[in-house]
Amino acid sequence: MGLILNIETATLMCSVALAQDGEVIATRDFDGKNSHSSFITLFIDQVLEEAGKRYTDLEAIAVSEGPGSYTGLRIGVSSAKGLCYALELPLIAVGTLQALAKGAARKYLEKGYSKSDQLLFCPMIDARRMEVYSGLYDIENNPVRDVEAVIIDENSFSNYLKEYQIVFHGDGAEKCKNLLGKNKNAIFEDMKPSAKYMAEMAEVNYKQKQFVDVAYFEPFYLKEFKAGKPRVKGLK
Repeated sequence: MGLILNIETATLMCSVALAQDGEVIATRDFDGKNSHSSFITLFIDQVLEEAGKRYTDLEAIAVSEGPGSYTGLRIGVSSAKGLCYALELPLIAVGTLQALAKGAARKYLEKGYSKSDQLLFCPMIDARRMEVYSGLYDIENNPVRDVEAVIIDENSFSNYLKEYQIVFHGDGAEKCKNLLGKNKNAIFEDMKPSAKYMAEMAEVNYKQKQFVDVAYFEPFYLKEFKAGKPRVKGLK
């Protein structure tokens, strides 16, 4: 059992959550462009102060490993590594999509759904145009399909939608609603990644001592980063 600081910066959301034994005791979220570098340190200070804890009370740092924004992931992982080095703490990596699916599943379990229901969870992170990073999980958070980058069309997930209701959520789900929402088994939830959804998974990893190497750990980008060329004024 531990006091774990959870950091989520894989999307536009800058999110920090402090959890004790897997239960969130303080959290901060801000959804805005270029917010990570401005808010992450402030949010960490705030959740510790709210919970009456100090940096030296922390027992591990958990970071959302992706897929997602290249810049966001770099900031989150760099912040987590810096804390681990300074405080001599272990680092825990939590899959961004699986954590989001875990949060959605918990919401539906509270509604009375169970593992006997034909229900799957599809977290989606916006990539570009009609492309999303997505995964597919059952209500117990077991992967049903590998995480991948997919271009959404009206036939996406058609085989699964024949047998299951699928809960689409995440910041990439909204742009898919017009294409997938026509299917009666497609459900859309307004949920975005948050560090609070990481807490339970991070606690399990902590108990099992499933840590990553602070020096060599890299985010899971899924796709190779390609820097755009800056536009030169006067040239087309």
